[in-house]
Amino acid sequence: MAKEPQSRDLRECIKLIKEMTTIIDPADDYLTITAAEEQMKINYAKAKRENDEAYSNLKALSRVLEAARKSSARPPNVPAPEQHAARLNELDSTRISLAKALRDAENSLASKEAELAALKEGARALEESDPAQSHQSEIDGTTLRLQIFRGMGFDIVLDSDGKASTMFIRAESGDVHTLAPRGSDYHSVEQAWKLAAS
Repeated sequence: MAKEPQSRDLRECIKLIKEMTTIIDPADDYLTITAAEEQMKINYAKAKRENDEAYSNLKALSRVLEAARKSSARPPNVPAPEQHAARLNELDSTRISLAKALRDAENSLASKEAELAALKEGARALEESDPAQSHQSEIDGTTLRLQIFRGMGFDIVLDSDGKASTMFIRAESGDVHTLAPRGSDYHSVEQAWKLAAS
C-alpha cells in the first residue's frame, strides 16, 4: 500500500522531467534568428531605397534652389520678389527636412546594420554551441534530487559541511517525523521509508 503512492510520485517526477526536456528547442531559436536576419535584409533594402530616393530628391531640390538663386535678374514673367522669396524659403524648408530625414534614415540604417551584425554573431554562436551539453553542465544534480525528495515528502536539512544532519518526513497520515541519520545508510533509508508509510 505504501509503494503505490511512492510509485505514483516517482512516475509524476519522471513525467515532469520528460516535460522539461521539450522546453529546449535550438532549431526553433535558429529559425527565429534566421527569420529576423531575413527581415533585417528586407528592412535594409527598404531603408536604402528610401535613402536613395531622398538623396535624389535632395539633389533635384538643390539644383532647383541653385537655379533660382542664379536668376537674380528676373524677366517680367517671373513672380514678384516676395513670391520668389517665399518659394525659396519653401524649398529651403523642404531641403532641410529632407536632409534631416536622410540623416535620420542613415542613423537608422547604421543602427540596423549594427543590430544585423549582432544577430549574425548570435546565430554564429548558436551554430557553434551545443545547447544540450551547456544545459546539462548548468543543471545542479544535487538541487534537482533535493526537489524530487521534497516532492516525495522528505525534506533534508544540511549542516555547514553540506551533509545531511536531519530529515523531516511527511507521512501518508499527514504526520511529520524527524530522523537524524545514524549508523549505516541502509538503516537510515529503511527507517525513513517506514516513517513515510506510517
